[in-house]
Amino acid sequence: MQRRRLKRILIGAFAACAVLADAGGAAATAAASNEQVAITSPPAGSDAWVRDHSLGRPLPDPATATAATVTAFFGSLTPAQQDRLAHAYPLVVGNLDGAPPRLRYQANALALAAEVARAKAVAADHKVDPTTHALAVSRANDCQALLRPGRQILAFDPRGRGLVTEVFGDLASAQRVSVIVPGSDTDLGHHDRADDPLRSPAGMARALQAEEQHQAPNVRTAVIAWTGYVTPVGLGPDAVTSRLADAGAPRLARLLDGLKQTSAPVAPPTLLCHSYGTVVCGTVAPELHGATTDMVVLGSPGMGVQNADELGTGVHLWATRNPSDWIGDVPYLQVGGLGHGADPTAADFGAEQISSAGAAGHVGYFVPGTTSLYNFAAIALGDYQDVVYRAG
Repeated sequence: MQRRRLKRILIGAFAACAVLADAGGAAATAAASNEQVAITSPPAGSDAWVRDHSLGRPLPDPATATAATVTAFFGSLTPAQQDRLAHAYPLVVGNLDGAPPRLRYQANALALAAEVARAKAVAADHKVDPTTHALAVSRANDCQALLRPGRQILAFDPRGRGLVTEVFGDLASAQRVSVIVPGSDTDLGHHDRADDPLRSPAGMARALQAEEQHQAPNVRTAVIAWTGYVTPVGLGPDAVTSRLADAGAPRLARLLDGLKQTSAPVAPPTLLCHSYGTVVCGTVAPELHGATTDMVVLGSPGMGVQNADELGTGVHLWATRNPSDWIGDVPYLQVGGLGHGADPTAADFGAEQISSAGAAGHVGYFVPGTTSLYNFAAIALGDYQDVVYRAG
């Protein structure tokens, strides 16, 4: 009964979005009021950065410079020059793919400290309304947690709901690198949930790295929790279109380009894409070239394609969904910009179908002891012979 009701709700959401799309200005305005604003522009400080000629030459433009250009630029600087730029432009350096990770960690610590101070000042202002006060307290607490010793923040952007990318392990020495690409309802405030850690990208990343270390203790690994794009909130219009995925995919591509320059694993990073994150991965897949990238999709509403061939030749696709995951009741279709295409777990889609035995619900895939988590680690380690396939 619950599944039938959920399916009616989701089909209704598709229909409602279609109505809003055709209902004229008033309805369009109402729909837009519930939509998230994608972050596609360079971080704060970029304008001043590109005007800075204190080194006697232009600094790489955050909007256009390739990761290779950025890496070459920072490689030409002295440690003192790098440090000065990080202090002068922490949000630029901290978000600049291709810059040395160590320097980005340093810059983002500065940016987080500044955001803590800003949020605390807002919270201390007796003139602000209760909602603004509560949001400021929450923001200060979230940023303060990311400043704890040992945390490695590869990217931080305080705009909107906030974006953050965190590294677990040593990127410089990692033989195997994985990237968690999360789905809806993830942002700075939900990057690391103390009350329910495996619902959060950071918790998923910790669980994956622990499983990797258990399976292959002599292999050096790093796992990246990429809360790096604006995600849909709830089951509104954003969840049934690819708009936010289209905006997020170039950000994921830049991350991967940066990793090519600043890390040297034995294979391209494995992408583990959950829920709406699989739409982002499906969008970026045709841009992946060179050595084949392992891409694991779990709890997918579709990838924006009808079969794996449409993802291009640069992807080795794996897919799983446990029987109790409600996402299986989503209408797997794509009509007029609504929906995300075929089911990656369908037999004729073309993905390798792996087991998620022991996983329960939409967010249970990284629970220790599940076959899904075991499989994710085996794939990330390149131990394909150990993967447990779905029965039937």
